[in-house]
Amino acid sequence: MNDSLVIIPTYNERENIELIINAVFSLPHKFDILIVDDGSPDGTGNMVKNLQGNDHDGRVLHLLERRGKQGLGTAYIAGFRFALQQKYQYIFEMDADFSHNPKDLMRLYEACATEGYDMAVGSRYISGVNVINWPMGRVIMSYFASIYVRFITGMPIYDTTAGFVCFTRKVLESIKLDDIRFIGYAFQIEMKFTAMKYGFRIKEVPIVFTDRTRGKSKMSGSIFKEAFFGVIQMKIVSWFKKYYPATEIN
Repeated sequence: MNDSLVIIPTYNERENIELIINAVFSLPHKFDILIVDDGSPDGTGNMVKNLQGNDHDGRVLHLLERRGKQGLGTAYIAGFRFALQQKYQYIFEMDADFSHNPKDLMRLYEACATEGYDMAVGSRYISGVNVINWPMGRVIMSYFASIYVRFITGMPIYDTTAGFVCFTRKVLESIKLDDIRFIGYAFQIEMKFTAMKYGFRIKEVPIVFTDRTRGKSKMSGSIFKEAFFGVIQMKIVSWFKKYYPATEIN
């Protein structure tokens, strides 16, 4: 078995799925892939099943099918549990629509496997604003959302809602996944905040984020609402919770 698993949640990604799988499998490091598909009506899951029969040169394509749209956060939690059961050492979050450049997986991997960080975040904002094809209003909303989150939580992370992340196994083993409650963009904030509270070393790796050119965005107003109000609630709850330093875990 390879040491790295890339988790890609999908819902109606027929136009992207084969392309993104081939792009990840073409990288020099052997990344396995887990597609978590929420019952895509467009047949995304069936396409993955067909691709599982291909020769991927020692790389493994896994598929977890779920009924209906259950939320991004729950998809990743299901993927994390699978990764831990299968003994993967480096577990990645990545979108299916090429907004994250698959080649940057190598840089996130090196930050953890070579440089010794516990978690690596593909950051749009650590070196300015590196976003392509987003409307200006959305760029401004995203950028200032991260400023707001940093102010409330005290996280020294510029891209708090980033969804391109590498976790080492010990981070996911330490975080109580049952206690992660958010399902949208606030999920990404909660995972970073919890890792920080446990004392794990986090590195932001600068990336260029490119908005999708195929398929439909899953963004909604309720996702931003959850993040805005959820951050305050998350911070208050943390005042009454004990976080053991990473050096004391395992």
